[in-house]
Amino acid sequence: MAKLYENKGHATEQLWSQLENIDTGMLWIRGKDQHPQPMSHFTDAETGAVWFITSSDTDLFAALGTGQEAAFTVQSSGDDYHASLRGMLVPYDDPERLDAFWSLGVGAWFEDGRDDPKVRLLRFVPSEASVWATEKNSVVVGLKLVRAAMSGSGKTPDIGNHHVLDFKKAA
Repeated sequence: MAKLYENKGHATEQLWSQLENIDTGMLWIRGKDQHPQPMSHFTDAETGAVWFITSSDTDLFAALGTGQEAAFTVQSSGDDYHASLRGMLVPYDDPERLDAFWSLGVGAWFEDGRDDPKVRLLRFVPSEASVWATEKNSVVVGLKLVRAAMSGSGKTPDIGNHHVLDFKKAA
């Protein structure tokens, strides 16, 4: 369950923790005419990078060139955490890092496994993230929604927190 952090520092730590626990998200190149693609990711909170393994014959890789502004969105399996990240996505040549991320599951996507010439490693460094942590208990959420609707006060229900995290300022 996502905790409802008020502090942006805790929200940043929570983002990296959630990225570790979420298997896939949607990745796309901003401003390009390609659809977001579901992608598994690998996180490195210490360096502030999110890594992807893709094929050189995807429309995502074709749109990337030497690097582009990209976006990546994730949602927890419990629907209590959502994040939308923006930053630079670049092809990255690092065979050792690729080996560290490689698994049988990744290899299933490539005809020649790890030795497939189409294997490409991508590095995404977020510059900003918008995160939402909400109440998981649907009964509590329902009661808060009913209370807000019936109050006539015009106030929105308090069912979670939202933070915009600026990684450029933190660097």
